[in-house]
Amino acid sequence: MPRTSVAARRRPAFLLAAATALLAAGAVACGQSGGSSAPEPSASASGDADAGVLGIRDPWVKAADEGMTAAFGTLVNDGDADVTITAAATDMSPMELHEMTMKDGTTVMQPKHGGILVRAHSSTVLQPGGDHLMLMDLTRPVKAGDELTVTLTFADGRTQAFRAVAKPFAGAQESYAPGHGDTPGASATRGTSASPAA
Repeated sequence: MPRTSVAARRRPAFLLAAATALLAAGAVACGQSGGSSAPEPSASASGDADAGVLGIRDPWVKAADEGMTAAFGTLVNDGDADVTITAAATDMSPMELHEMTMKDGTTVMQPKHGGILVRAHSSTVLQPGGDHLMLMDLTRPVKAGDELTVTLTFADGRTQAFRAVAKPFAGAQESYAPGHGDTPGASATRGTSASPAA
């Protein structure tokens, strides 16, 4: 009976082990792509889900022919740290962060010093009659259906752009706080409004 080397005797066992490993790997891959269990999300998929600093829901701008107008929406912070917006910009107007406040029994609009804070795992609503992004001097009309790109700047230097659709809106009007706007106490009828349309 011919003698075989140790290597020759071990080769079939090695090939069997390798084939078993390949079959197991194939079964796992099939289970992830078409089996009943959900696949693990990839790093790129989860990273692309919210690429910005904040989520921005339902952004819109009040349509206006001239002068001033404002941008609104809901800012969502899903992160673990508070976020502060310190500035906003668009190519068709200088912008300011504004708030509404009571002065001498009248609701007036003024710059929001310190920025707009969006706390961790929370949201902040920008709305007529509340905090908003003010376009101060339009270089062209903003018609219903137009889309504007607004870029936010955050306290840590990051930026984020979003697009907002213009729509008509009529509501109560506010006045500027004395010393702000075109003239002290000037009406803001050219741009911003106090409350959502009924």
